[in-house]
Amino acid sequence: MAMHGDEVEGQIARWREHLRRRQATPASDVEELESHLRGQVAALVGAGLAADEAFLVAVKRLGSLDAVSREFAREHSERLWKQLVAGEDATGAAAAARGRRETLVVVGLALAAALAIKLPPLFGQPPMDPDQELPEFYFLNLSLFVLPLLTGYFAWKRGLDRAACLWLAVPFAAAAVFVNSVPFTPGGHTQVLAALHLPIALWLAVGVAYAARRWRTGAGRMDFVRFSGELFIYFVLMALGGGVLTVFTGGIFAAIGVNLERVMVTWMLPCGAMGAVIVGAWLVEAKQSVVENMAPVLTRVFTPLFTALLLAFLATMLFTGRGIALDREVLIGFDLLLALVLGLLLYAVSARDPQAPPGLFDGVLVVLVASALLADAVALAAIATRITELGFSPNRVAALGENLVLLVNLAWSLWLYARFLAGRGPFAAVEDWQTAYLPVYAVWAAVVVVVFPPLFGYQ
Repeated sequence: MAMHGDEVEGQIARWREHLRRRQATPASDVEELESHLRGQVAALVGAGLAADEAFLVAVKRLGSLDAVSREFAREHSERLWKQLVAGEDATGAAAAARGRRETLVVVGLALAAALAIKLPPLFGQPPMDPDQELPEFYFLNLSLFVLPLLTGYFAWKRGLDRAACLWLAVPFAAAAVFVNSVPFTPGGHTQVLAALHLPIALWLAVGVAYAARRWRTGAGRMDFVRFSGELFIYFVLMALGGGVLTVFTGGIFAAIGVNLERVMVTWMLPCGAMGAVIVGAWLVEAKQSVVENMAPVLTRVFTPLFTALLLAFLATMLFTGRGIALDREVLIGFDLLLALVLGLLLYAVSARDPQAPPGLFDGVLVVLVASALLADAVALAAIATRITELGFSPNRVAALGENLVLLVNLAWSLWLYARFLAGRGPFAAVEDWQTAYLPVYAVWAAVVVVVFPPLFGYQ
């Protein structure tokens, strides 16, 4: 496999010599490890890293498979830390220029996203008012203010050609035309469902741009899963910081008798939220390849806690004999809980060494998935009973479909993970299933957005 630059080839040569010097490794094993290292470098370069940085990250990753490589990674960690903090890159001026250009692009896109949410009043839409509910236009189009720009960033970053960019623009244009031309009943069920599901459907387009030519591979889709989790964490952290900034802004101006509540609610919060999505994606893109462990670490912490929560819920429900209430808020909350469980499974799978033997944490994950599967089955039974008694409604059918989609994923995940624990199947099968199932969520979300309004008379 061809590498990028003589310096990287020299680094690989030093790594190979280090491997042979520190232990008597057979030549065939060294070749196999080198092949794996080169594959990692090629994948990271394809994701947008410079070759020299890709080598350092690949050695870090290989360290989880080989103790000597891990030692090599530790010995060279100072250089990697400098790259992480100071942005130093062995490619020199060219890399610095590329970094400055990307920073300008990101700042421009963040400003565009921030301003986009303030443009609708220029075209006859009602402005946001802190004393009134959010206008329906913003509720329906919220994802369209920022996701096209985020997709454009990745299309530029990955160097996609014009034809690919046009294809990526199609779903956003179609979504904008559709949601703004459908005669929804104001505040109706199908309108709310469309607004909630549209970002899920369009997130698939973001993933295609993010993974670019690697989207058809399981590794490419799993990288997008990691990115999504890291972006969520960065966004929450920036939101917390933005909340503190907003509070202090209001406080210090109030001290001189100036009330900025309207400015903060109508400008700072919405514009900051839109811009934060772009900036957060840039931060993840710049740092995730080096420090891609925030989401997996949180997964390790919260998996046992959510396992205990679901077990306590099932035990309490069995002891009290009470079923699940089926109003809209409860259904949404319950589905979010199951989706969160699925997210924990995804990030645990993404962070796990596929070659490692089964361990205690794998057993906890199996219990978590089994508990979620039982809870999902109980919810499905309750929804089916409700439909039998009261008939079909948009919320009930949406809940039924979403729980069926989750049920299929959880059931097959449990089967594959149980086979792995029993030594009857590889762990790679679990990962492959999760990445292959990702488009199903977007397809179902698109069905809710497009099919449900006419099916239920736009109620």
